[in-house]
Amino acid sequence: MANPPDQGQAQPGQGQAAPPVCYRHPGRPTYVSCVRCGKPACPDCLRPAAVGHQCLDCIRSGNQTVRRPAGRFGGAVTRDARVTWTLLGLNIVLYLIELAHAQLGYDWAMIGAFPQRAPVFGVAAGQWYRLITSAFLPPPGVGYLGFLDIAFNMWALFVVGPAIERALGSIRYLTVYLISAVGGSILVYYLVPSELAAGASGAIFGLFGAWFVLAKRLRADARPVVLLIAINLALSFSVPQIAWQAHVGGLIAGGLLTAAFAYAPRKNRTAIQVAATLAMLAVFVVSVLVRNHLLLGTYTFYQGRLF
Repeated sequence: MANPPDQGQAQPGQGQAAPPVCYRHPGRPTYVSCVRCGKPACPDCLRPAAVGHQCLDCIRSGNQTVRRPAGRFGGAVTRDARVTWTLLGLNIVLYLIELAHAQLGYDWAMIGAFPQRAPVFGVAAGQWYRLITSAFLPPPGVGYLGFLDIAFNMWALFVVGPAIERALGSIRYLTVYLISAVGGSILVYYLVPSELAAGASGAIFGLFGAWFVLAKRLRADARPVVLLIAINLALSFSVPQIAWQAHVGGLIAGGLLTAAFAYAPRKNRTAIQVAATLAMLAVFVVSVLVRNHLLLGTYTFYQGRLF
């Protein structure tokens, strides 16, 4: 005759804790947990770590807090040249559009004021966008100058752009490019305000200036870029159709801004670089306003129109 079971003795399946389940899949029991947060997780929700395994949530939060490596001059490290390829493609596409619609070249070209027509149009009439749009189009028309202009500029962008972009980082590189373009347009506005000018040469010469500054900062051989600048400036002054004013203005603007980027001290570097960019933009704005005042002051009002 069997003895009755002891009432105080645990029976099978009674009084035993249920196994833990995956925090993302409640139907999956697991005895493995994340080494970081301790949450139980199934094999599908764990990833190998330096020690043990971590859950997907910890992996995700860890990636968000990892600092991206900074470049020599503060910009994020970039191993490609996406900004250069974007600029190159944009210039080519707009050139093709201009070939189909030549009026675009005249609508976007740089011109300060054209008093021979009423009303006056150009930057002096409020069309400030011409300061930058003119840098994305070659001279209007299908003549040889327009083709040679975009061919040379895009070749130069292809050659020098990627290295400068990797050195400065994409954002600083794009800033130098655009500031150089505007700087070239402003010098055109001051010296030849009533002549049409278009082309990316101001921005390209700004990259030449940036290349020179970076070479000096990194103690590299700057003679190749000096020779390149000298040859192209000589061509600029010798060919009447070339707006050398844009070349010189872009060269100065690009070189100055790159110097501010390259020689900024490590402490508060980004703040100093941003301040330098804003200061240059402020100088540009004041320069345009002063030129507007001087230019419009030479014309007389007649029935609300400028002549």
